[in-house]
Amino acid sequence: MGVGGNFWDLLKPYARTEQGGFDFLRNKRVAIDLSYWIVQHETAIKAHTRNPHLRLTFFRTINIFSKFGALPVFVVDGTPSPLKSQARIMRFFRSSGVDPASFPVPDGTSVDRNKKFLKCVQECVELLELFGMPVLKASGEAEGLCAQLNKEGHVDACITSDSDAFLFGAKCIIKNLKPNSKEPFECYHMSDIEAGLGLKRNHLIAIALLVGNDFDLKGVQGIGLESALTFVTSFSEDEVLDRLCQLGCESTPINSLDETIPKTRLPHCSLCGHPGSKRSHLKDSCERCSSSTQEGCLQKPLGFKCDCSSCDQDKKEKEQKKNEAWKMRVCKKIATEPNFPNNEIIQMFLNDNHTNLTDVEPFLSWKNPDTEMLIDYLVIKLNWEPSFIRQKLFPLLSTIFLRNVAKNQETDLLYGQYEFDCIQRTKIRFGHTYYLVSWKKPTQTGNNNIYATPSKEPEVQEDDDELVDMFDEADVTNVRVDDGCLLTDENMDLVLAAYPEKVNQFMQQKELKETKSRKKAKAKSAVTPEDSRSVQLNITQFYRSTKGETVEKIKDADLSVAKRNAGNKKFSKSARRRLLFN
Repeated sequence: MGVGGNFWDLLKPYARTEQGGFDFLRNKRVAIDLSYWIVQHETAIKAHTRNPHLRLTFFRTINIFSKFGALPVFVVDGTPSPLKSQARIMRFFRSSGVDPASFPVPDGTSVDRNKKFLKCVQECVELLELFGMPVLKASGEAEGLCAQLNKEGHVDACITSDSDAFLFGAKCIIKNLKPNSKEPFECYHMSDIEAGLGLKRNHLIAIALLVGNDFDLKGVQGIGLESALTFVTSFSEDEVLDRLCQLGCESTPINSLDETIPKTRLPHCSLCGHPGSKRSHLKDSCERCSSSTQEGCLQKPLGFKCDCSSCDQDKKEKEQKKNEAWKMRVCKKIATEPNFPNNEIIQMFLNDNHTNLTDVEPFLSWKNPDTEMLIDYLVIKLNWEPSFIRQKLFPLLSTIFLRNVAKNQETDLLYGQYEFDCIQRTKIRFGHTYYLVSWKKPTQTGNNNIYATPSKEPEVQEDDDELVDMFDEADVTNVRVDDGCLLTDENMDLVLAAYPEKVNQFMQQKELKETKSRKKAKAKSAVTPEDSRSVQLNITQFYRSTKGETVEKIKDADLSVAKRNAGNKKFSKSARRRLLFN
């Protein structure tokens, strides 16, 4: 989706994997194109689970909020533009093998997506509202509103695979999110694209007009991505769109090659290849030849190229002529394209208002989830056990709880069922260090089965590693149950901000254990031979090997037999000699 011609492959060398890892998005706002999120894996997992769009939204929301620590803002599409509707119909005709010319699409028609997909989006919106996440509706394209939020500074990045977001003005796009990897983000910054390719926003719009986009699939016939890149970079950002409009209005482009370019190359000697006539070089060698005799110049080697100023100027003129000829061919293709460029598409990309709200900031608020309603909703829609839902939901609740405690805010998100107990140990997962936190049940609680060990999800093949990775479930949302306590992986900085005394206690205990281990190892290495009698021997020391002794005994026995045979008169003299010396 987005700019045609494998546009992402052009940007791939300038992608960042973000060395900060999981902490790259911590406490940052991110705009998420909900339609892209739903479509991305729905086809891959729909045969394995019920209502895959809800399942995917549930686990990914918990993942991005608890593991990555981000504050997501979800954006849904509004009324599609007539151009987008026509392009969608044309794409359907192409995929079906139908000639679009036989079914002309009337201009100005706006066609919504199919009702089944709209129902999926609405169900996901209901689920996210129960989570307490902000959901915004764009006036048109969702990626346009995501880009606007990013450009205006309301969010720090956009999560989408639609490259049109750059054309709408986005500054940072996360294309791929890999929660189970040391490099979880494939991130693109507009500043890197400008520095690496010299492309700015208007250049990207011009490329989209030439190679095709979501609003005009065909672009200009005969112009590919590489040609479009070379062509648009020959103009500045301020003039590139005006130049395309000017070329589109011209029936016949002005031929700049009509002017005759005077030849500036001087005559060269055919013998040595240097400037000057051959006759003059036969008498005396030229200054460029290394010969010191009076026999003339030397024969030029195979593949010789003169580097004099006239030859350099001639090369530049030929290259200029070649580029002008290529540029004229591109201009002729643009001039012959009907109704090019479409000013409506240009204005759509340059529009910086993609919402009906006068101010979006008040709507960017994160509320506490309505847990009981959320559980009831998922029981009905996904047929999950309430205990399974509570366990998978616990990392999100614990993250909100720790944030509120760090801000000295009262919170009852755990509903008195569990409280912070201690830090058991540190845990490294994909190069990132967590605290393994234990949550215990208060003594005054009466319900001890609310977070019992749940049954596995019935309709999902949990043993398929590829599916687990697609679901973004893995062990991030898995809560371990240990002797009535729940164990979760929590961010170290967040735990330190919420419970500094618990962290100090854990660090002191850890240091004490390490000190004891060092003293024990030092005492063990300092054991003297006199004291070794009181030390218990291991099995290899207690049962000493007799292999070497046995071999020596066998050798001695063979030697004695050989000597006896050597003295036996029954053997010949030569045989006895061999037995004795061998």
